[in-house]
Amino acid sequence: MSADIPVSPDTPASPDEEGLAESFWAVARRLRHLSRQTLAPWEINPGHARALGILTRHGAMRLSTLAEHLRIAPRSATEVVDGLQERGLVARRPDPADRRATLVTPTDEGVRVGAAIRTARYAEAERLFGGLSPADRAHLARILRTLRD
Repeated sequence: MSADIPVSPDTPASPDEEGLAESFWAVARRLRHLSRQTLAPWEINPGHARALGILTRHGAMRLSTLAEHLRIAPRSATEVVDGLQERGLVARRPDPADRRATLVTPTDEGVRVGAAIRTARYAEAERLFGGLSPADRAHLARILRTLRD
């Protein structure tokens, strides 16, 4: 490359090489596609699955707390919970500490579906990352945590 053109980690060394960002986004797209396939048997989308996972791990919580966990607006959390409630996976009940507030809690079916989804997602991750050596998996996990944080 010319000395006048700055080179970054995303600049391919040749036209045949894929840049770092492009590779990352390709893997992210593949992961989203696999996730949608994995969730298809339960007719649930990734946002609903995340919310259900939080509720099954942490138990009953207010909508505002769920929204914080999901990093979404409270209005959006209401829509997510509405979808889960329509499927019988969560229930709303008054908060005993504040009758004006509502708690969202997983139903027995929600707990069962949440566990099945966790198992399926673990298998999905093993298929995706299974070709990596343990050392590569550890390096990738460290790098992804660094980028996330």
